[in-house]
Amino acid sequence: MSKPMIWFDFGGVLSPPLEDLFDSYHTRTGITPRQLKTALGTVAGELGVEPLAPIELAMLTEAEWGRSMVRALRDANPGIDLSRARFERFGEQWFEGVSANPVMTATVRHAKEQGFRVGILSNNVAEWEPYWQAIVAPAGEVDCVVDSCKVGFRKPDPEIFRLAEQEAGVTAEECVLVDDLPENCVAARRCGWRAVHFRNSAQAVRELSGLTGLPALT
Repeated sequence: MSKPMIWFDFGGVLSPPLEDLFDSYHTRTGITPRQLKTALGTVAGELGVEPLAPIELAMLTEAEWGRSMVRALRDANPGIDLSRARFERFGEQWFEGVSANPVMTATVRHAKEQGFRVGILSNNVAEWEPYWQAIVAPAGEVDCVVDSCKVGFRKPDPEIFRLAEQEAGVTAEECVLVDDLPENCVAARRCGWRAVHFRNSAQAVRELSGLTGLPALT
């Protein structure tokens, strides 16, 4: 039996947990995770979509979205100090000082060395590409990148899994997803993929090895 193709999520798998990024952003800007998440929901709600969909599907440019976020934050928090935030270049500030998950980037390299094809399947933002690509650089080159903002669908939409199969030239049965969001893992399995719900690096690597036969890192 041929080796499956392993697809890694970026945010929360190859990068630190999302909650860590919210906390770091709070430290730099003074905007609390609750305030930021509420504003995300407000801006997205005006378009009838999920909180990050406006920029992950390129419905708005980063600058347009940033202006909407400033308005939503000020409406919900009169007098809020936004002087340290740079919303029209949000990604640059959000990813400032962020490093890749060393265990998972090593797992990507190890999988390639063992003859597995690897890809990144991510909900991401067009303007953020230079930042997240720099973060995952320690993983080395991958065989395929499927990015929501470029294909017009985002996880857990089944269509993004079908597009990933087509892009990589593989079948659903040949695909394994490693993702930190359970709903994305459920959606992948419904599409015929296998999936590892990432909760921590050791657990994810162990389950991935069990699913794919990837030897343990030495």
